[in-house]
Amino acid sequence: MSVTIKVRAAEDIVLPAYATAGSSGLDIRANEAVVIKPGDHHAVTTGLFVEIPAGYEAQIRPRSGLAFKNGVTVLNAPGTIDSDYRGEIKVILVNLGDVNFRVEPGDRIAQMVVAPVTRAELVRAEELNDTKRADGGFGSTGTR
Repeated sequence: MSVTIKVRAAEDIVLPAYATAGSSGLDIRANEAVVIKPGDHHAVTTGLFVEIPAGYEAQIRPRSGLAFKNGVTVLNAPGTIDSDYRGEIKVILVNLGDVNFRVEPGDRIAQMVVAPVTRAELVRAEELNDTKRADGGFGSTGTR
């Protein structure tokens, strides 16, 4: 299944692309140089403007290698790009590591997954069906 997404970007901007035939996410690259200190975050520009078709969203997700090797991840993961947003895609990176993290233009900093959106209709109710779990949350089912 595929969907066409219009992208506006300068000629020198590398468009998002799948790294392998089995990749779920398109690699997103930085369009600026920045140093993110430990504990800090920065909205990294990409130079990308997209037109997501109605009925779809784009999710901005972390790259596992950045997280594992550098402690750098997407702060609001997954970030959501709605179909009616036309501004520049920016990736909010946070440095959870213990050394400065340098971003250079062209660095792969995140991945974008395009997904269909299901809209919900909420209905007020006086009661909800009972379940075995009930209101148990935050690890109530255990770890093993």
